[in-house]
Amino acid sequence: MIKRLFLFLAISIVTISCKDTRDINLTEAETEANKVTASVDTYAKDNYTKKEVTIEMRDGIKLHTTIYSPKDTSKTYPMLMMRTPYSCRPYGENEFKSKIGPNKYLMEEGNIMIYQDVRGRWNSEGVYDNMRAYIPNKTGNQVDEASDTYDTIEWLVNNVENNNGNIGTYGISYPGFYATYSLLDSHPALKAVSPQACIGDFFFDDFIHNGAFLLSYWRATSVFGYMKDTPTKEAWYEFPDIGTEDQYQFFLDNMPLSKLDDYYDEKNVFMTQLEEHVTYDDFWQKRGIIQHLKDIKPATMIVGGQFDAEDLYGPYNTYKSIEANSNNYNTVVFGPWSHGDWARSRERQVIGNVHFGDGLSDYFQKNIETKFFNHFLKGEANGETGLAEAHMFDTGKKEWQSFEQWPPKNTTKESWFLQPNERLTQQATRNIATSDFISDPKKPVPYSEDIKVVFTPRKFMTDDQRFASRRPDVLTFETEILENDITLAGDILSKLNVSTTGTAADWIVKLVDVYPADTENTDDVQDHLKLSNYHMLVRSETLRGRFRNSMTNPEPFVPNQKTEVNLKLQDVFHTFKKGHKIQVQVQSTFFPYIDANPQTYVDNIFKAKEEDFKAQTHKVYNDSSIEFTILK
Repeated sequence: MIKRLFLFLAISIVTISCKDTRDINLTEAETEANKVTASVDTYAKDNYTKKEVTIEMRDGIKLHTTIYSPKDTSKTYPMLMMRTPYSCRPYGENEFKSKIGPNKYLMEEGNIMIYQDVRGRWNSEGVYDNMRAYIPNKTGNQVDEASDTYDTIEWLVNNVENNNGNIGTYGISYPGFYATYSLLDSHPALKAVSPQACIGDFFFDDFIHNGAFLLSYWRATSVFGYMKDTPTKEAWYEFPDIGTEDQYQFFLDNMPLSKLDDYYDEKNVFMTQLEEHVTYDDFWQKRGIIQHLKDIKPATMIVGGQFDAEDLYGPYNTYKSIEANSNNYNTVVFGPWSHGDWARSRERQVIGNVHFGDGLSDYFQKNIETKFFNHFLKGEANGETGLAEAHMFDTGKKEWQSFEQWPPKNTTKESWFLQPNERLTQQATRNIATSDFISDPKKPVPYSEDIKVVFTPRKFMTDDQRFASRRPDVLTFETEILENDITLAGDILSKLNVSTTGTAADWIVKLVDVYPADTENTDDVQDHLKLSNYHMLVRSETLRGRFRNSMTNPEPFVPNQKTEVNLKLQDVFHTFKKGHKIQVQVQSTFFPYIDANPQTYVDNIFKAKEEDFKAQTHKVYNDSSIEFTILK
């Protein structure tokens, strides 16, 4: 069964509103995608003209480019461009998107909106290279996404009528990666860039997390893996039909990973690359973009969602790298959003069962995003923007706060210890003790109680974790009821001391907000749940234990030997309110968000055999701690 256009909706500009706050499955996504050109909103068509051109790059390859220009030609306008691997659809100069640009305000003000199919994708020529490596100091006809962006901007400023000579780039997810790329060897006309939910490195975003393969994105490998020879306006790839709505059972039945080869062959280039490059080797390292973000000149605004299951590493590290290595205008915005929510028009902001407020995306679009681009593209760049360095949403208090830097200045590091009898305390007992559990990769802990097949597992990022805390293969540690608010503002470092009877293990750490018993339900809660004693997931991360010391040189565990395992969780801004409890969960499976570790060391997990998968006993020692960044 062909599942087309899914990523175009789920990861791309995401300007259409999601009809539900819960996960979107593929069928629903197709339905929504088909509404793009059938929308009753005709503002773009009524007020813009559309032109399709091919722009020749320095090596002769031509890229399909769509230009929407205001019909009012009495003045000049800035240009806003999104380069995408997900298509400039709809094609044809008489076919219009229902909404163009980053948001409706920038569309209605009047800006020249540019879309481009990147090299090797859709209606553009050339050969596609997934996360194409940046080439510093290019010579002759050497090309990368930086040169393609530069050549495109050079053509646009010299050939598009009524442009004011200033251009901005933006994009969400993979288009966010291309926005980041535009910062490298940037064109002088490029004044403002907003990478949003931007991929920074595929070894830490989307497909792999600290060495663990994300099964939840396995089907998406077809989008990036199947190549095409000529420009096309139709999808040339297919999503495999797995024949069930129960993704947990499907992947359990297809363990080990080699069984999934029945659904793809070597023509899926990306899947082959994943199977061949199982460490952070040169292949992955040269495709990362974070390390190249130095001496950046254009103004930047990095945007992300605190509950983005796909891309947290990218936006946080993009901001921090630019901040550390450049002297440009650089800001960051994080809200209570899942992947791309800030670009939608949904009034009520809900992730899973948790309501965070109303009008939050519209607030961002009108008062932050539009203000940023207008300041730097419409001749106001010499004055103050009025925007904060860091505009962050406290997901516990459910309110916005602004800071002069991120993480904020007035923070301290505090260590909380994982103690026997499920206690999380600031004091460690002197006597050595362990909390033990048996991890069976053939009966893995699910990442969610839901079973339906989704590509983007949005809802689980705030899911109720009671189902997990009550399992014997999940360790739970929690504080007493808090007598005062505690606000975490920054990253979290889990410092585990562990041992295992096996030679391999994954370690998953989850931070959970335990609600009071008297918490009342809202209309957003699933029918079978109550917010009374709700265990809200705040942040989680996984580490494939073989990479505990090096992402490039994996090593087995020595059975029954106490071993340090440090795992960094991405930043949070969350207040655990008085009357709540802070909880930490530790487990070794998180299925099928990530694949199951056989717990027997094998060089390449994609070649593991059924007999390699064995139950093992894991121990967490009571000198293990969680280091929080606490706002004072």
